[in-house]
Amino acid sequence: MIEVQGLTKRYGPTVAVSEVSFEVRKGEVLGFLGPNGAGKTTTMRVITGYLPPSAGKVRVAGVDVVEEPLEAKRHTGYLPENPPVYPDMTVVEYLAFVARVKGLPRGEVKKRVDEVSEKCAITDVRERQIGKLSKGYRQRVGLAQALIHNPDVLILDEPTAGLDPKQIIETRELIRGFAGQHTVVLSTHILPEVSKTCQRVVVINAGKIVAEGSPDELKRRLEGFEAVLVTAEGPREEIKSKLERVNGVNLVEPREVVDGRATFEVHAEKGNDVRAELARAIVESQWKLFELRTSGMSLEDIFLKLTTEDMAASHQPSAGGQAAGAENASLKAGG
Repeated sequence: MIEVQGLTKRYGPTVAVSEVSFEVRKGEVLGFLGPNGAGKTTTMRVITGYLPPSAGKVRVAGVDVVEEPLEAKRHTGYLPENPPVYPDMTVVEYLAFVARVKGLPRGEVKKRVDEVSEKCAITDVRERQIGKLSKGYRQRVGLAQALIHNPDVLILDEPTAGLDPKQIIETRELIRGFAGQHTVVLSTHILPEVSKTCQRVVVINAGKIVAEGSPDELKRRLEGFEAVLVTAEGPREEIKSKLERVNGVNLVEPREVVDGRATFEVHAEKGNDVRAELARAIVESQWKLFELRTSGMSLEDIFLKLTTEDMAASHQPSAGGQAAGAENASLKAGG
């Protein structure tokens, strides 16, 4: 449904996105994950036709976004990070206006406004001015305008940014409900967003894709060690030193200390079960052992491992941040 091939976007000498390629299948919810300044928003803007690519091809529903921009937009709904709403309009006025702009026949406008209002749970504020709504409701109105022409593809850029926890949960549920009905690309740097909403993940850093797959696939690919969490009561540095001397252990990372109990994450090579030896080391030293369990990589671990400076060093690590500033300057200048 979405094909991105060799996408590159430059701002003068600065490369914001470099040879990015990925596909999104019909009905899939894809998480486009990366730190701030990684090139996420630039990629979203090229896919939606807001910005032209410097090189590469982007197709939406089989339509080239450069060669047939209007046709591509008919298949696409876009929610930028800041919803494009008019605060002096009521919700129903605004949605009817967007429907007409997007070419809906006059006889279908009211029906579609009613349908998206119900789908996005904004029926109870239809007659209110948008400027008087909470941020959560304004975000829903933004989603409604993206849906008004019933597009095949939805591009959502940081859709829960600035929302409170209750609003975030409600927005996640709404987006999750789009799966199967629409193809969704969800751009975010918020890790729980991906694990709770998306079926597959593309990780971008410094303008380049560094990983792609489901969260479980990424975990399997990156887990080159066994992680064991050990919680014991005793002198923290002595415990750490003792655990480091256990045969097969290659790293001991101190974690939190709660009520005098210190937790350590112990790494050993894959397939090397060191739990029995760790327990023996604690008990023989006459310290109290409170917990000993294996720990898989979290999405946070994956994200950090993929976007550390060492991994990004060969991918022009400063390009994303420079590009963000260049893009903002270009937009302010009307570019």
